[in-house]
Order: sequence, then C-alpha cells, then structure tokens
Amino acid sequence: MAASGTDGQLRGSGLHGFFRSGVRVLSRMEIRLGGVEPLALQGDLSSAAQARFLAAVRLPGDLDPDPALTVERLRHADGVETVTIRNAGARRARLPLEIALGTDLGSLAGIAGGERAADVPGQVQSAGLRWSGRGHSTTVTARPSPHVVLAGAGVLRWDLEVQPGARWSVELRVELESAPAPAAAAVVRPPIGRGAGVPRPWSELEIRCDDPRATVLVGRSLEALGGLLLADPDRPTDLYAASGAPWRFGLAAADALWAARLTLPLGTRLAAGTLRALARRQQTGGGPGRADGVIPGPFRHAGPELPPSCTATEATLLFVTVLAEAWRWGMPRQEVMELLPAAERALGALRTAAGANAVEGFVTDLVRSADDRPGHRSVARCEVQALGHRAALHGAELLAAFGRPGAAEWQEWAAALRGRFRERFWVDDLAGGRPAAALTADERTVPAVTCSFVHLLDPGLGAEGESLAGLLDREQTRLLAQRLVTPELDCGWGLRTLSARSPRFNPLGHRSGVVRVLETALAVAGLAGAGLEREAGTLLEGLLAASAHFGGRLPEMYAGEQRLPGCPPVPHPAACRPAATAATGAVHAVFALAGVRPDAPARRVVIRPASTAPLGELGLAGLRVAGEPFSVRVSRIGVAVIEEASSDLQLGAC
Repeated sequence: MAASGTDGQLRGSGLHGFFRSGVRVLSRMEIRLGGVEPLALQGDLSSAAQARFLAAVRLPGDLDPDPALTVERLRHADGVETVTIRNAGARRARLPLEIALGTDLGSLAGIAGGERAADVPGQVQSAGLRWSGRGHSTTVTARPSPHVVLAGAGVLRWDLEVQPGARWSVELRVELESAPAPAAAAVVRPPIGRGAGVPRPWSELEIRCDDPRATVLVGRSLEALGGLLLADPDRPTDLYAASGAPWRFGLAAADALWAARLTLPLGTRLAAGTLRALARRQQTGGGPGRADGVIPGPFRHAGPELPPSCTATEATLLFVTVLAEAWRWGMPRQEVMELLPAAERALGALRTAAGANAVEGFVTDLVRSADDRPGHRSVARCEVQALGHRAALHGAELLAAFGRPGAAEWQEWAAALRGRFRERFWVDDLAGGRPAAALTADERTVPAVTCSFVHLLDPGLGAEGESLAGLLDREQTRLLAQRLVTPELDCGWGLRTLSARSPRFNPLGHRSGVVRVLETALAVAGLAGAGLEREAGTLLEGLLAASAHFGGRLPEMYAGEQRLPGCPPVPHPAACRPAATAATGAVHAVFALAGVRPDAPARRVVIRPASTAPLGELGLAGLRVAGEPFSVRVSRIGVAVIEEASSDLQLGAC
C-alpha cells in the first residue's frame, strides 16, 4: 500500500509512505530538482494499485513563462516508483536531482493511534540506502545508480544533463526484510496477496447506462474491490476481500461476507472462497471462552444509544445467508454440500443463543462467554432479529433441499419470531409508527432512530426468485420507507446512522451520524424490491451525487451533514477508502434496479426491474447465473429485455 498527498511527495507525516505487511517501509521520498521542489500540477489514481503525479520546473534564467521541464512519477503499491524528467525547452538542462529518503519502520497500528517514531539511521548499500531497526530492514535501490549517496541525510543525487526533447528516468524499488522470528515463537500465517496472474473471482462486467455517474461508480468500485482481494494462506486459491485500506487491510468476517454476497450477480467464486476461509476459522468443540458454531469477530462501537455490537453474531448469521443465496445464483451443489456442516453449526449457535438469552424470545449476541462480552447490558437489536430471521429461513431451505433434518423447526421458529417482532418491536408515534432500535432485558424499547432499520428491508433471496418473508408487514414497510427519506435520516448524500433529531447526533460520529454506504445501498435495494421505487430513487440519487465528488470511489463513510448547493460531502478522517462494503454496496444499489432474481437449482430466473428507471436505460452484460453468462437491459420505461442467457434457463419477468 502507498499513501501520499496529491503532489506525490512522501513527507513522513500522517499516513504518508509505502507499507508492506503492516510496516511502513518508507515514510519519506521527496524530490528536488535544481534545489527546488517541482510545482505540483496533478495527482490521481490510474488504477487501484497505481498513481500518477505530474509536476513542472522552470530552468534558471529561462525567460519563457512556460516550464521547460516536467516531472512524472508513476507509483505502484508494490513498492516501485519511476521518476521521469522531460525537457520540452529549447536548451540543454543541467541541474542536480536529489531524492531525500527516510523511514521510521513504524507499524500501521501505531500510526493509526497517532504515533510517530524517530527515523531510523540509514546506511549506504550498493545502489541505494538501507535502514534496520524495530525487527525489520528495508532497502531502496535505484536504477541507474546515483552519482552520490549521503547516508546521514538520506539523499540520493544525480547530476543530470537532459538535452532538448529528451527525457531521463530512474526506477526506485522499496523492499522489506523481516527479521527471523524466535524459534519458540508461535507462527501466525497472515493472508497473502492475490498474486500476479491470478484472475479476479468475478466476471468482466460491461455496464451501459444513461447516467454516467453510475457507470463510473460501478467500474471504479469493482476495481477498488480487486485491490482488496487477499488469498487464504491455508488455501491460496480461496480469495476473500479485506475490509478496507488503510486501517483494516485484513480479514474481517462480516465485511468479507457482505462483499461476497453483494457481488453474487458476477459469479460465486468470491463467495465460495470467503465461505471456505471462514469455515476453517469457525469455532468448534466448545470449551472455555468458545461458542460452538460462531465465526469469530470483535465487538465494535454501536453509537451512543446502544452497547457495543458483536460482529461475530453478524458474521455467523450472514454465513448461512451467503451460502443459501450463492446456491441460488449457481454455486455447484458439491461445493454447497461441503460447506453445509459449517452452516448447520452456525444455526446451532443461533439455537443456543435464542434458547438462553436475556431478552426472552429474541436473539441477542451469540457470544455467550463472559470473557468475550464487554461489561454492557444485553439487548436484542432490530438488525440482529432481521439477520437471525433470514438465517433461519435460508437454513430451512438448505436443510430441506439437501435432505438434512430440522427444516420445519426453523420455519416454525422464524414464524414465531416474526409474530413477536411485529407485536413488541413496533413503536407507535404521530408519524404512524416505526421499529424500535432494540429491546432491553426488562422489556423496554430503545427508541433511537437509526439506519440499522434498513436490515428489515432485506429479507433475502428464496426459491423461484421470490423474496423470503420479512419481519415487517406491508404497511409497516411503507411507513418505514417514508421515515427513511425524511431529513431526519436522509441528509441528501445517503442515510445517517442516527437521527438528526437526537441530542447525541454527530455528523462525524461513526455510529452517531455519518453516512455509511452499505446501509444506504441496502435501503435502495430493499425499497426497490418492495416496490417503493420513489424512495429507492431518492436515496440512490444521494449516493450517486456523493460518488461524483469522490471521483467514483466512495469511502466507507462520510459526514452526515445536510446537503446544500455548492457544498460537497465531507470526508471522514478515519474512513477506509477503498472499503469492501462501500465498493460492493455501490455495485449492489445499481444492480438492484435490474431486478435479476435467479433460482439456479430450479433453472429459473425472474426479472423484476424498477419500473421508474431512475438511471434511464441500464444494460448489464457479463453477469453470471448458474455459471453461465447472463445479460439484461432495462429500457427507459422500465421494461426488461434478457439479451443473453443459458438455453436451459426458464425466464420470467414481472
């Protein structure tokens, strides 16, 4: 990973530098030509893994106002940078090029916490410099070799002579060498990069759309997701998405599962790799501090109104849904069967938690051990009820289809939860009512208005392309839709995580006011699927407008300030960008308007496009159903035309 300002200079401040394996291998790389910094002209990403920076330099004594020299820097995240100097002037350029280098060999975790260690002293090494300390060594090698190397100052120098119309280039390569671990130390195998030549685990998508913002957003989101792909060291053919860069460049189970689920229209390979990687990490066998069937995950801040939430709960329940929906999209039967025991263990964790929790009849966190639970009260959250209800129905479908026992019991359990939820989670108010954010152990409702309600709009994909039953009835769904698009939650750029009417609202609060792309995208898809297209279009417009200000690369979150003319959305300083959930959420919101709903085991696909066509004409070529290419076009009047599909699929449209 590499990070800098738009001028391309690495100045050693903040997050600046090249990173590898969580270590900042180089924190400073500052260029001076003729003793001055080039004038920065442009800096931007050319891909998720490469950036280009352009600057200019005027020659001393030059009377022409146009700069004679341009400095181009092509930087790759793997630690290679090429600096090219071009002379477009009329006379020879003779001047020194100096590149000042340095590193603190700091850890990414420490940098995230605000630490800034002193630079490590450098040493001359062949065609560059070397630094050693804090358990690591790093080198910078230059080709061609510098004329002068000043180890104390960390400077490489070339005395250049560039003729008119000519150019000169140098390649700098940054390498990290880790010190060998002590023999007695436990060996932890970190995830590895996808590797050169390994294809992305999804099909090549071609999108055509009247709204160019959607085309840019989908293309750049998938490119960003490709940069987050990691390979499981236990089985390098299994790929999954890291949570995000820079702060969470590793496996976060819930985020990886969301990314896999929301890209299912492009194939099931990412879902299969993610599910297998997490099945290998699933807790089994019980024992002290372990909850059998749970996929591990940390607690995270849930805002000022609720105690921290358990990402292990989200991941464990989402595992069942991703497996069931991947099966509907066409994951091979044998692969599903191999993962079914892990899904059954996840359902077992749900059964255990539902039968012995502090809020009778509802689902609380699946982590039961006191050692794993922070010192906070136990609550039943509305989004956990939605996740648990959907997992139960998806689990019932899988068990029935593969001849396993328990399908009827899970259907009955889900129906009972549905009845209790509609009775006890609904809060009447002057606007007609809304869900409660949570129930406490003493049966009080937590009245906070949050974007977590959107999970109630995501019932999941079932047989024959139909949606599963939801926790809300049709009228409750309509009332919730109306609530979501009011300024209380919709800031014009997307959904706030907490109502703007709350006295604890903070537009930059992680769970107390920011816009999180995933929740807004789930709302767009859920509302469109429920036929509430006006509300879906309103929220989608907010995401697209925000994406235009972020160059089509939406960050994980941004400030929930009310949208005003001429005022762009405010970035959040701690947001990952790219983030797996933001990238796949943006793609999901656009895909949802085409309404492709497959049932590959039944060899059937139903198309239910948004009749209002909020993006105008929308064409998606390169989707995958049952492993075969599938293309669909939705006209400007909301009529779907299937342009490519497997010959043995039964096609339907509504």
